[in-house]
Amino acid sequence: MSTLKLDNISYHYEKNSAEVLDNLSMDFESGKIYTIVGKSGAGKTTLLSVLSSLARPTDGKIFLNEEDVAKIDRYKFRSKYVGVIFQNFNLLTHLTALENVVLSMDISGKKFDRPKKEIAAELLEKVGLSPDEAKRRVLKLSGGQQQRVAIARALSYDPDIILADEPTGNLDGETQDEIINIFRMLADEGKCVIIVTHSPDVAKASDVQYELKKGKRV
Repeated sequence: MSTLKLDNISYHYEKNSAEVLDNLSMDFESGKIYTIVGKSGAGKTTLLSVLSSLARPTDGKIFLNEEDVAKIDRYKFRSKYVGVIFQNFNLLTHLTALENVVLSMDISGKKFDRPKKEIAAELLEKVGLSPDEAKRRVLKLSGGQQQRVAIARALSYDPDIILADEPTGNLDGETQDEIINIFRMLADEGKCVIIVTHSPDVAKASDVQYELKKGKRV
């Protein structure tokens, strides 16, 4: 059964403007890595915005475990079911890695059965940061380390779906491979991982590839 399902969705920015997304239908299941590929302007980032409910489709429906996403509060959807990893990390640079993850847990409004700092430290260790690195301010971390913090932050409230926008775009080849391995680990644990990417290596590592061309699925 699909965790997330797109049913003939379309999206345009203004009335009578061209469709940025045109009649897309896709299925995303738990336990798999999906990549969305295509040239610049194909609609990949817009699709990610729609999947994360930052934007609503102008036509069609999205279903989360067979429930119409339009009937779910958008804030609840983004803070409970979906974790987003941004291309430029979007971390608060004056905070430590640990503080960034804890803040995400605070914002989610979720109740935790253990101290948040303890859970955050475990998540950062899980994605490859040492206890010393977890205590460093984000500005003192490398790009690869910041990406790991961004992944831990997205995992902090245990969402079913992980959305990532070009998560390896600013990383060297070795670090890219390490990040791909983290996504594989998450999929093996049952997460649905959806990645927008230009990287052929990331696309090859996925279970399913969806290609977009001018807003349509190829």
